Amino acid sequence: MNPALATVLSNPAIWRGGDCAPDPAAIASGFPELDAVLPGRGWPGGALTEIVLAREGIGEIRLTLPALTRLQAQGRDVVWIAPPHVPYAPALAAAGLDLGRLLIVRCRNPADQLWAYEQALRAPECGAAFAWLGQHDDRVLRRLAVAAREGRTWGVLWRRPGQQALAATASLRLALMPQERRLAVRVLKRRGGDLAQPIVVDVDGHAAGARLAQADCVAPRSSPSSGFPRQPSGESRIPGCPDMACRAPTCLSPILGL
Repeated sequence: MNPALATVLSNPAIWRGGDCAPDPAAIASGFPELDAVLPGRGWPGGALTEIVLAREGIGEIRLTLPALTRLQAQGRDVVWIAPPHVPYAPALAAAGLDLGRLLIVRCRNPADQLWAYEQALRAPECGAAFAWLGQHDDRVLRRLAVAAREGRTWGVLWRRPGQQALAATASLRLALMPQERRLAVRVLKRRGGDLAQPIVVDVDGHAAGARLAQADCVAPRSSPSSGFPRQPSGESRIPGCPDMACRAPTCLSPILGL
């Protein structure tokens, strides 16, 4: 290859259609098989990722925990906007997440959710901002993508079952589904060549998953100072769990996929 052309092509801002685009701001996922198919070998920093779920509670949050703990170790916060269920703090702490750097934001209406999410994406202290939002038009999503880029924040838009993937401005789009107690990850969109087959990730086999297995399936009430919404009085059984004493990692928080 011509040396001058090789120099041009080595620029991280340039990529060829058959290859994954380089991404100097990528955040290693902690799963080598996933990193191998992601541009920059990790989650896109300073951009939006859209994740579509076939079913909730299949390990989707566990897929993100290694990257979240890595961001927290760099002194950056993690913000979750309008999660659909109460996060189970003991399981998150057991996975290595610093609860002091995890902010859960509850909003009165969709407009407040959008405002809070945009502010989190723009905040320099925020390393990752997750949001469980409804459907919005391209104008709103473009504004969120700009906020993620300016704040250098890894933004994730979670699409619950039945919701369509609509964020054209997302640099990465994945679809997750369970496969024999593991997680099948299909790359729907990335900055690079198409990926014909999904990859299969063993989220239970990760060290974080092993620690999560030590926690109970029953979610006790949280203390007022924990920063997490208070559970109803008494113990609350996780929906769908057949055994009150179950210690399986997938039962710890069904919607948040712990």
